[in-house]
Amino acid sequence: MKLAPRMIQSMEILQLNMMALNERIEQELVENVTLERVEKDRDLPSEASVETSDFAPPVDEREARELRKDVENRELVVGNEKNNESDFERLLEISSEWPEDNVGFGGSRPSSNQISDNMDRQHDVMSNMIARPQSLHEYLLEQFSFFSIDHVQRQFGEYLIQHLDHNGRLQSTLPEISQQFNRLYEHQLTMEQADEVLKMIQHLDPPGVGARDHREMLLLQVDEHMPFHDVVETLIRDHLEDIAFNRLPLIQKATGYSLDLIKVGIEQIQTLNPYPGRGFEQRPVQRVTPDLAVEQDESGRYIVRLLDEYVPELRISPRYQKMLKENPTQETRDWIRRKIESARWLIESIEQRYNTLRKVAQEIIDHQQEFLDKGPEYIHPLKMQQIADRVGVHVTTVSRAVDEKWIQTPRGLFPLKRFFGGGTQSSSGEEVAWDTIRIKLQELIDKEDKSDPLSDDALVDALAEQGITLARRTITKYRKQMRIPSSRQRREY
Repeated sequence: MKLAPRMIQSMEILQLNMMALNERIEQELVENVTLERVEKDRDLPSEASVETSDFAPPVDEREARELRKDVENRELVVGNEKNNESDFERLLEISSEWPEDNVGFGGSRPSSNQISDNMDRQHDVMSNMIARPQSLHEYLLEQFSFFSIDHVQRQFGEYLIQHLDHNGRLQSTLPEISQQFNRLYEHQLTMEQADEVLKMIQHLDPPGVGARDHREMLLLQVDEHMPFHDVVETLIRDHLEDIAFNRLPLIQKATGYSLDLIKVGIEQIQTLNPYPGRGFEQRPVQRVTPDLAVEQDESGRYIVRLLDEYVPELRISPRYQKMLKENPTQETRDWIRRKIESARWLIESIEQRYNTLRKVAQEIIDHQQEFLDKGPEYIHPLKMQQIADRVGVHVTTVSRAVDEKWIQTPRGLFPLKRFFGGGTQSSSGEEVAWDTIRIKLQELIDKEDKSDPLSDDALVDALAEQGITLARRTITKYRKQMRIPSSRQRREY
C-alpha cells in the first residue's frame, strides 16, 4: 500500500508526452520548494555545473520558521489559483496597500506626458495583437444590416442567421423557426414575409448560405454566367443521386444530354462548395513535438535517442537538505522530509520514464528496421505484447509508453503507435501486415482499367495471385475504410 502512490505517479509520468511533461515539471517546481533546476555556469565546460545553493550560509531556527511560513502561504496561493474571485480580491488588496507615492516612474506620481506615452504604447501593443477572426454569423449580420426593411423583418433576419449551422445551412424548417420567433417576440410574421427575409439571406456572401438542404445549397451557387448553367441546374435538381452512384447512362436516357455534356456539367458541379460556411472555422493547428529520434550508426543499425534537451534537469535543493540536518524542530523536519520525498519520487519517475521509453522504442525500431530501410510497404505485423515480452514489462506499460509519443525517423515523423498492427499469413507462411495489404490494394485500383474497374471479387483474385488470401468482405471493409468507391462508381464512360 505504501508503494501505491509512487506507482500511480510513475504511470502518470510515463504516459505524458514531451510538452505535457514540461508542464508537469513547471507545476511541481512551483508547488515544491525543495525541488529545483540544475543551473549550469555557461563560462564553465558543459560537464561542470555550479550549485550555488551549496554555498548558502547556515540556516538558523528563526529563518527556518520564516521560510516554512512563506512556503505555506505560497502553497495556499497556488492551491487557490482556480478561484478567480479570490485572485481578484488579492489584486485589490495589493493595489489598495500600494503607496500612492510609488505608483509612477522614479518613485513619483506619473506626469500627463508619461500617462500619454503609456497609453500610446498600450495602443501600439493592442494594434499588433492578432484579432479574433470574424465568425460566419457576424459576417452575415454585417451584410444583412444594409438592407432597408422594417423592424420586424430585420429582427427575424437576425434571428434566422443565428439558426444557421457552421456550414451555413438552416438547422430547422422555415415554418418552425418563424413560429418560434412569433412566440418569443409576440409578433405576427407571415410565411410570405419569412420567405422574403430568407431570400435576402440567400443572396448574401458566401454563396449558398441559408439553404434548407444540400441540393438547394448547390443551386444557390449556380448563376447565369456559369458555363452550361441550365445543364448544371438540371443535374443538381433531378440527378444528384445518379451522379453519386455514377449512373451516367440513366441520366443520358432521362435528359437526352450526351455523355460528354453530362461530364462537363459534373465538372462544373465539382467546382461548387457544398459547405460554404466552413471557411470561417478556425481549427487550431496541432503542434507535434517528437519525444524520440532515430539515427543510423556505422554498422547500419538504427539507434533511438531521447529528445530531452528542453526538459529541465532536476535535483533536491542542497539548502533544504542542510535545513533537514541542522534544524532541531521536529515539526519543521517532518515538513521538509515530506517535501524532499515528494521531489525524489518525481525525479525517479522521470528517470524511469526515460529508461522505459528508450527500451520500448528501441525494440519497436529493431523490429521495423525494414520499414525504415525500404518504406511503408515493408512494415511487419507487431503487437504490444511482443514488445512487452522483450522489454520485460506489462503490456499496459507499453501502451502508456507509446501513447501520444512521436518519433523522428529518416522517413519522417510518426506516432509510435504507427508501428503496431495486425496482419495475416501469406501462402508462403510469411506474416503480412494490414498496412501492406492496403498499399497493395491501392496499387491494384490505381492500375485498373477505369472503363472496366475491378470488382471486390476480382480484387480478391488479384491479391491471391500475390500470395495473399482474403475474404471478399475483408476487401470490402478495407476499401470503405480507405474511402475507395465501388467498381460501379469508379467506372469511367
